Amino acid sequence: MNKMNFKEIALNNFLEFERNLNGEKDLPIHSFRKKSFEYFNTLDLPTIKNEEWKYTNVSFLNNEYFKISNQKLDFSFDHIQKFLFDNLEHSLITLVNGFFNKNLSKLLDIPKGVEIISLAEALKLNHPIVEKYLGKISDNKDNFFTSLNTSFINDGVFIYIPDGKIIEDPIHIIFYQNSIQENNLVQPRNLFFIGKNSQVSIIEHYVSDTDTKYFTNSVTEIFVDENGILDHIRLQEESLQAVHIGRMDVNQERYSNFSSHLISTGAKFSRNEFNTRFIGQGGESTLNGLFMIDGEQLFDAHTLIDHAQPNCNSHEHYKGILQGNSRGVFNGKVMVRPDAQKTNAFQENNTILLSESATMNSKPQLEIFADDVKCSHGATVGKLNEEAMFYLKTRGIGQEAATAMLIHAFASDVITSIKIEALRDYLEKIITRKFN
Repeated sequence: MNKMNFKEIALNNFLEFERNLNGEKDLPIHSFRKKSFEYFNTLDLPTIKNEEWKYTNVSFLNNEYFKISNQKLDFSFDHIQKFLFDNLEHSLITLVNGFFNKNLSKLLDIPKGVEIISLAEALKLNHPIVEKYLGKISDNKDNFFTSLNTSFINDGVFIYIPDGKIIEDPIHIIFYQNSIQENNLVQPRNLFFIGKNSQVSIIEHYVSDTDTKYFTNSVTEIFVDENGILDHIRLQEESLQAVHIGRMDVNQERYSNFSSHLISTGAKFSRNEFNTRFIGQGGESTLNGLFMIDGEQLFDAHTLIDHAQPNCNSHEHYKGILQGNSRGVFNGKVMVRPDAQKTNAFQENNTILLSESATMNSKPQLEIFADDVKCSHGATVGKLNEEAMFYLKTRGIGQEAATAMLIHAFASDVITSIKIEALRDYLEKIITRKFN
């Protein structure tokens, strides 16, 4: 029997997925899934000949049989306790192997009219916001993995915040992978709608408690309406055997403010695609990132900030700390369209290599089609500052302690940009454990 490639495995998974839908095959969403899977079958697994995947080889997926997870398993809070950062003083939503888990979720002080439910429930309710926006913000656009995720839309998190609602405490979403079954394929789909003059902080937290091999292929769609404010944090603490491909697409209306903070310690293979689009003038967008990888890990960040409207500001700053034989990729593009006058855009990528065998490929890009703009971009790749290291040593500080101090200083501006104090403390502990 010939070994199946990734697309053949995807077909087997889709057939099994359909068999387990039972009566849900009659819901309108399933015809949407089937159309997406037909489109997926016209695409090929990306190769390094594709410019967008030049430094990120996914051919290994043809040698793995990742199988969709159908088990709705239950766990106690003990399994996720160590991933909580403020003793459950905030709202918590937990998905286990891609499925919403009611027993590990709780909502606190949610204003009237705000909806925080599983995507599966929202689909059954034919929620009008889901019908209007799901699959419209993150369309396939020849994206192999987005098409795959859309073909398997089933569960995830749906957050609807109507106009004029301010949620003081963050909403913490934990995507927990257990260690019972190897080679799980999990494809959460999330949709967040932030209404006019509303404000919220949302944390997407991807975790595993063991070094299990699994594949997470997630897509998050976000719509921020006029004057809306969303502070989004994506935190990856995953198995060192895992594959993680994540995509986030954001549409911003007039005078909205969106900020993203990505903090990642890996997966074995991790690729994050973040795309923000100004569809109304006067918007603000911030993309901050910090990735810390070691051993044979690969981390790839691909971002696009699309200035399609005038008088918008964007700020992007990604930092990497690489050890061992790890490999990093940063490909950030800022596009300023012809009508987007009075654009201000800043983009920078800085990386520290802590070993001779670590490698970083950085490609910041500007595409400017307007003339009244202020745009800048740059990248640096190097070792720790030798003068600073020498200074610390002359003060009696040892090599390891001096290295840890300089790493903390390097990472600090990304960490301090996060407004949630308890989360900042949690991240400081991660850095301390990793480098001290």
